[in-house]
Amino acid sequence: MVSLAESSQNSSSRIQRSHARSMRTVRSNLYRTDSNHSPEARDLTGFSENLTDSVVDFRLRELAAAIGSSAIVAAKSGSIDATTDLLDISQDLSDFSSFNSDISGELQRLAAVPASSLSQPQLCRNNASSDDHHLDDPDRQGLGFWGDNIISSSEILETASPESLEPAVSLFVDILESSSAEIDAKRTAADKLRLLAKHRSDFREMIGSSGAIPVLIPLLRSTDPKAQENAVTALLNLSLEEQNKASITAAGAIKPLVYALKTGTAIAKQNAACALLSLSMIEENRTTIGVCGAIPPLVSLLLNGSTRGKKDALTTLYKLCAARQNKERAVSAGAVRPLVALVGEHGSGTTEKAMVVLSSLAGIPEGREAIVEEGGIPALVEAIEDGSVKGKEFAVLTLLQLCAESARNRGLLVREGAIPPLAALSQSGSARAKHKAETLLGYLREQRQQDAGAAAAAATGLLRLMS
Repeated sequence: MVSLAESSQNSSSRIQRSHARSMRTVRSNLYRTDSNHSPEARDLTGFSENLTDSVVDFRLRELAAAIGSSAIVAAKSGSIDATTDLLDISQDLSDFSSFNSDISGELQRLAAVPASSLSQPQLCRNNASSDDHHLDDPDRQGLGFWGDNIISSSEILETASPESLEPAVSLFVDILESSSAEIDAKRTAADKLRLLAKHRSDFREMIGSSGAIPVLIPLLRSTDPKAQENAVTALLNLSLEEQNKASITAAGAIKPLVYALKTGTAIAKQNAACALLSLSMIEENRTTIGVCGAIPPLVSLLLNGSTRGKKDALTTLYKLCAARQNKERAVSAGAVRPLVALVGEHGSGTTEKAMVVLSSLAGIPEGREAIVEEGGIPALVEAIEDGSVKGKEFAVLTLLQLCAESARNRGLLVREGAIPPLAALSQSGSARAKHKAETLLGYLREQRQQDAGAAAAAATGLLRLMS
């Protein structure tokens, strides 16, 4: 896959367009007055990974009330019902996500586990004495005692009670809290907490109340990449328990998570993004996460991450951009260019998500201006022609936002050859897409009538001068 950095450096190069796009270009010449007006194409061939879909179905229905009517342009009567549209696209984006803890990095991690580590399960020793918590025993500090016996079988995890695991969790917390424990021991302790927190809600609740959260947070700034990654993922898994969200926030995890998002391994960055997404369920956290500097590294993940990383960045950006200040931060951080590029990456699973985030950013003037400047109109018109059913709905909604109050953008849309595909969508699309397409076509007809009237008036004036 060609990176966006390479694409921007070679902005003069063009790619072979699809047949549909070529035909639209021919049609657009009927309306085009300047053959050099259209934005330049980008070479962005999508790729896919054999991993499940993005992490955390985060109940986007909450977003409609949070954004309010300011998120969508107040069009003329009958054009857009802001609350309804936000509710709909919020649910649509959640349909592209799946809810599972630790999923971004866990499949990659499991792929690297040697077969010998998946041997016959060993029972966790529940009859441990108080001496098992002493940190002066090298075997205990290295977790040779508890680490090898803890949770090596999903069957054990399904039947064990939280109480039976409390001695092990207490040991892990003691090691993480100890100033004398070696980094190897802390790395392993965080890893064991990560595994426990991954599987069951009652385990997450027990670990959250054990004191583990405050002692995991310092590892987010660890110079040991694996220790940092384990801490990030453990906190992600713990954050899926509602009562732990407030505890993680109160313990001061947001800024260290942003640090991990900037500096961590690929898996750490992905899971840090997901942990911030989980914490953004608390509405007041959204602004705090933005203030702590999360938006630029999320945009970087959008630019440079794997398909999985891009999906995690997209879902997190969308949730954070429920706050207007974060929309402004996203535009300032350069989010629009990679979003427009992702609209054209068919087959990667990011196209619809990117359009939904673009629709959110189109809720502010700076966002609309950036979308047009970065070539968003031709990309969205192409999505109306060649995209999925949902993609067409998202594309026409965003175009409607761009054109509702801008005669210039309507003119650009006409010159891009949008009328034929919009007319087709108004006849054969989903009910929602038909309504949006009809509304947008009404704007374009109105614009053409105004242009014709202005031209006639200019011609009349010229004749009078000549007579």
